[in-house]
Amino acid sequence: MSSAFPSADAALPAVEVAPSIVARGVRKSYVGGDGTRLQVLDGVDLEVRPGEMVSVIGQSGSGKSTLLHVLGALDHADAGEVFVGGRKIASLREEALAELRSRNVGFVFQFHHLLREFTALENVMMPQLIAGTAEGDARRRAEELLGQIGLAARATHKPAQLSGGEQQRVAVARALANRPLALLADEPSGNLDPETSEKLHDMLFAVCREEGAAMVLVTHDLGLAARADRVLRLHGGQLVSAGPEVSGPAQAGE
Repeated sequence: MSSAFPSADAALPAVEVAPSIVARGVRKSYVGGDGTRLQVLDGVDLEVRPGEMVSVIGQSGSGKSTLLHVLGALDHADAGEVFVGGRKIASLREEALAELRSRNVGFVFQFHHLLREFTALENVMMPQLIAGTAEGDARRRAEELLGQIGLAARATHKPAQLSGGEQQRVAVARALANRPLALLADEPSGNLDPETSEKLHDMLFAVCREEGAAMVLVTHDLGLAARADRVLRLHGGQLVSAGPEVSGPAQAGE
């Protein structure tokens, strides 16, 4: 008699996972002091799925930071569409946008921007409290993240009592506090020495994998970029493959 269930060796059908971030035909320009219009983004298309890591490289001034700001709803696109967790950013009112940025998107910048008067634990709790999380739950989540990044023993220290690398690790924990769908990182180790940067990179990738957050990472560090699943170059206002000189793990065997 045949079984109604597949055998243990049978291949299970692939499950399609919806992207955390989608950008379609995104355009963004600025007007300079002389009145000249500079087209920074000129039809950007991008999809990033949960747990996937995409690095973006490109020359200074090519629009990499602008791209992150548009993806994270910190800036508006002139044209095109951006979706975060299936929600179209352009259709949201300011209150809903603020909630989306708080709950669904985590930001890590080159400088940590920690609140100096608060401890590491309180800094990680802060975005949760703003989002309405109960204090006890926020504390437990903050303690969990500080443990993940190896700073449990430094939880009661204020930023001035932490090294640069420790401060940046706290900033990563803070960005992940509300379990965002996406983490947007702009030169997260650009202000650190090489050894400290490497430790931060290891922690950043490990924690994002564990949390299942999609990550878009902007960097000038080609070694860091190559650790991502995909490496894209922002050139002429569009995202293109970085080519064989910079290959992420998913590309290396192609």
